[in-house]
Amino acid sequence: MIALLLALQVGTLPSPVSEAQVDTVPVITLTEALRRASRLDPNYVASLGNVGDAAWGRRAARLAFVLPSVQVQSSATRFSTEFFNIGTGQLASQIVDFRLEGSYRVFGGGSKIAQLREASAELNRAEADLVETQFETAFATESDFYDVLLQRDLSGVAQERVRRADEQLGVARARVLSGAAVQTDSLQLLLELNRAQVDLLRQTAALKVARLQLGRRVGADGPVDAAPLDSLATSPLPLTEQDAVTEATARSPRVVGARADERAAGAAVAAARGTYWPQVDLFGQLTTFDDQFFPDATTRSAAGFRVTIPIWNNAQREVALSRALTNREVAQATRDDTERGIRRDVIEAYENYNTARASTELAARSVLVAQENLRVQSERYRAGATTIIDLIIAQVSLAEAEAELAQARYGALLALAGLEAIIGRRLFSERNP
Repeated sequence: MIALLLALQVGTLPSPVSEAQVDTVPVITLTEALRRASRLDPNYVASLGNVGDAAWGRRAARLAFVLPSVQVQSSATRFSTEFFNIGTGQLASQIVDFRLEGSYRVFGGGSKIAQLREASAELNRAEADLVETQFETAFATESDFYDVLLQRDLSGVAQERVRRADEQLGVARARVLSGAAVQTDSLQLLLELNRAQVDLLRQTAALKVARLQLGRRVGADGPVDAAPLDSLATSPLPLTEQDAVTEATARSPRVVGARADERAAGAAVAAARGTYWPQVDLFGQLTTFDDQFFPDATTRSAAGFRVTIPIWNNAQREVALSRALTNREVAQATRDDTERGIRRDVIEAYENYNTARASTELAARSVLVAQENLRVQSERYRAGATTIIDLIIAQVSLAEAEAELAQARYGALLALAGLEAIIGRRLFSERNP
């Protein structure tokens, strides 16, 4: 049995991650990761472009109040036979004309006002989407960043578990050789060492994948390591639960966007109803004719106004109005549901943060208890006052407590990021990227 133990202990698993490998991985801070991710996320880039498009839409709606619609047109036509050219007053085989037209809608059933309201609402929606996307990108980036730190800490826990198992195995071997313990003690500890080494391999693989995901998030072609945070301590939230609900109901990007959609739907209804009103347009036209560019042989101008009274267009107006009314009802229901849902989401995120923060404190106490328990069990085993099973249980309990502490720490930070994403602002000034 002793020979078998020695043979099994000859080949130990190599360290999955060497120092040289760690040094070759670039390191990035959380602030830099947030800055780089915001420029690379496709959804954020699209939202930024939508804001620009919506701003141009509102600008166009405003200009429609003061500027007319202007069109310039020029054409040259060649004929197979000569004809009378009204520009030159002679027979010619070609005619060149230039036309400048302008029109201005004086009255159109409030369509300009409705279009401006709709364009303004669309801009508000685009801006709210931009803020929401910005915080969603930040949340995803922080999640990937904290995952690297968590997997690195868990790898450290696994390495420490391997070290303790190897150390205890040496103690057990010495006791077996001295006759103070049975041979199964070494086998039990050897089994624990093998399990610890397997867990270390799994954690190393998880850390590698987490680094690759962080690298993808920040636009790197390979893995990127996360720089350690200055502090993992979490502070009490600077606002009460009711204050968080009130603020989120007033400024949450989701709520702002839903309200903007409702205003845009209302403006669309007003525009659809405006098609039943007469339309009054002023127009002017300047035309020149010749047989060559630039035509200037004959010039004619015209000006006037046009009144259009809609009578019947095969129920197209009725269909458009019905759809606009339906869209407004849907937008109202969506806004109501969003406001109700945001209250639930804020309370859930608020409680998740407080729970994670309390869990961190409890997990830290559990680590201290598990460390003391392992120390006592180790001394008792050396003195022959306890069994090897109790010692292994103490080792595993300490590893589990350390893993739970690491998960609780980063869980609290991630819960804070989730609450900030719902409200739409940073709750602590030092967290501003």
